[in-house]
Amino acid sequence: MVTAVLPLRFNRLLNLSTIDKWNSQIRAAVSKHHAHQALLLFRQMKQNDVVPNNFTFPFIVKACAQLSNLRYSQMIHTHIIKSPFWPDIYVQTTMVDMYVKCSRLDYACNVFDEMPQRDVASWNALLLGFAQKGFVGKVLRIFYEMRFLGIKGDSVTIIGISQSVLEPKNLNLLKAVHSIGIQMGMDADISVANTWISAYAKCGDLDFAELVFNGIEEGLRTVISWNSLISGYANNGKVSDAVRFYKLMMNDEFRPDVSTIVSLLSSCVQPDALLQGMLIHSHGIKMGCDLDISVINTLISMYSKCGDIVSARFLFDTMYDRTCVSWTAIISGYAEKGDMNVAFQLFYAMEAAGEKPDLVTMLSLISGCGQGGTLELGKWIDSYASSEGLRDNVMVCNSLIDMYGKCGSIGDARELFLSMHERTVVSWTTMIAGCALNGEFFEALNLFHQMVELGFQPNHVTFLAVLQACTHGGFLESGWECFNMMTEVYNINPGLDHYSCMADLLGRRGKLKEALDFVKSMPIKPDAGIWGALLSACKIHRDIETGEYVATHLFELEPQVAASYVEMANIYAVLGRWDGVAKIRSMMKCNNVRKLPGQSAVHINGKTSTFTVEDRDHPEGRIIYALLDCLTFQSKEKEYLPHLGEILQHE
Repeated sequence: MVTAVLPLRFNRLLNLSTIDKWNSQIRAAVSKHHAHQALLLFRQMKQNDVVPNNFTFPFIVKACAQLSNLRYSQMIHTHIIKSPFWPDIYVQTTMVDMYVKCSRLDYACNVFDEMPQRDVASWNALLLGFAQKGFVGKVLRIFYEMRFLGIKGDSVTIIGISQSVLEPKNLNLLKAVHSIGIQMGMDADISVANTWISAYAKCGDLDFAELVFNGIEEGLRTVISWNSLISGYANNGKVSDAVRFYKLMMNDEFRPDVSTIVSLLSSCVQPDALLQGMLIHSHGIKMGCDLDISVINTLISMYSKCGDIVSARFLFDTMYDRTCVSWTAIISGYAEKGDMNVAFQLFYAMEAAGEKPDLVTMLSLISGCGQGGTLELGKWIDSYASSEGLRDNVMVCNSLIDMYGKCGSIGDARELFLSMHERTVVSWTTMIAGCALNGEFFEALNLFHQMVELGFQPNHVTFLAVLQACTHGGFLESGWECFNMMTEVYNINPGLDHYSCMADLLGRRGKLKEALDFVKSMPIKPDAGIWGALLSACKIHRDIETGEYVATHLFELEPQVAASYVEMANIYAVLGRWDGVAKIRSMMKCNNVRKLPGQSAVHINGKTSTFTVEDRDHPEGRIIYALLDCLTFQSKEKEYLPHLGEILQHE
């Protein structure tokens, strides 16, 4: 009998040792994010008749979560149900997380509801799932249920709730979560504090973000703490503040990492920030971050947006390994610059290199076609998007509608809009703006009323598009109606653009005194755009007195901009006030104001030809200008024909 017991114990120990070896290999594969290898090892383990235990399944479940593969997840779920370890709290918690990673919150809830026991980790797994999807209401209900059942939340709980308010950017709710976190004693946790810094920055309250940062003990601050604050200022366009904290970070002997450099470079998106971007680039080289592909991609984007496309192209050409992001960054740079020829050359080269364009690439090209008015290329991109199955994406459709509207092909824009299965506020707004731009003012207003009747809530951009339609159509009553609706019904505070539209509308209708009173009563200081709109109205209605008053404000705001001087000089000239014209020219000379010649661009067969005033250097210039003179003569002849008919009738 003794001889029978000894082999049994030995086999159990041997089996335990074998399971540990398999578990060790599976754990190593998962930790290296080699999920497919982990699943392959699990299959081999089963083929070798080695029975998995409660330590095996959590690793396999994590592998499925890494892959976000629902089919594999359901297969492993079946294995767990058949095993004696399905009630294990750790195994079931990892399954909740697995379904969360597969974006199946309904399955995650089912597993959670069937758990015989739950700890704080189980609740957190479900809470984080809904938080990542932005379901604030569900997150709060889970949190309240936790507290009702006596489950004390931890730092992960507070981080999850804080992250859930980022999608709606609800600052008041974030402050409430902050208060609860302090009551729970979580404010001392550095991970929680870092999350709050980032959350406040994303909600636009940089003062509170800095307050949280200053509340962290100096010895507890990490690189992530500094990066969260620097990124917050950078993303909100506060370049000088971002650089100031970067210097303080260096003074505190923290070594910046790739995230620090990327955040700083991302804030340099204007031509006047080019020097700052170059200095950050230089410092990134000293810190050894210049070889990181994410830094190089950000540098390409930064130089492009700052107007230095040559430096951007140099960086791109010297890259050893290019990703889709790299190609998209340089293509976007040329598209924003208006050089669609090179943008499409790079697009074709991208495909030839075996790199598949993504959604951002397509949106960049469509936007470039809209800005440059290249309708032919825009239609080609539309066909390409259809062939690649991207035309079902609402963002692509919205971008195409915008492109067609800007290129003057409002019929194509309307056809696409009507064919959309799903329309968003952006879809309606873009179509309204397209109609306003192409002179279809009544249709723009009709679309707006349809949108409201269907329950869509217009935003500040929608109202701007409607007000522009009213302005160019001369619909004063409708303009006031929309302006009042924006403030009284939808509680949207008008911006300078909205005020500018109303001032322009009043001015165009000849109500210059009302327009001036409207501008003077504004709660925000008028900018050059508003005064410029009034000055144009003064020119139309030959109101020299109001024009002089308006021009004075414009000259103070933009002393170096030629357009204001030229407009006022034209008002004087129309009324024969040549002394006034001479005075304006004298002012321009004193202020060193130079009027740059106007330019026109024509796109034919994918190539762009630029024409400048008094510049006849185009290779086909003689033929082109001869044809233009002929067309001008014909248009003038047609203008006189009706009048000639009337004269002959009277005779």
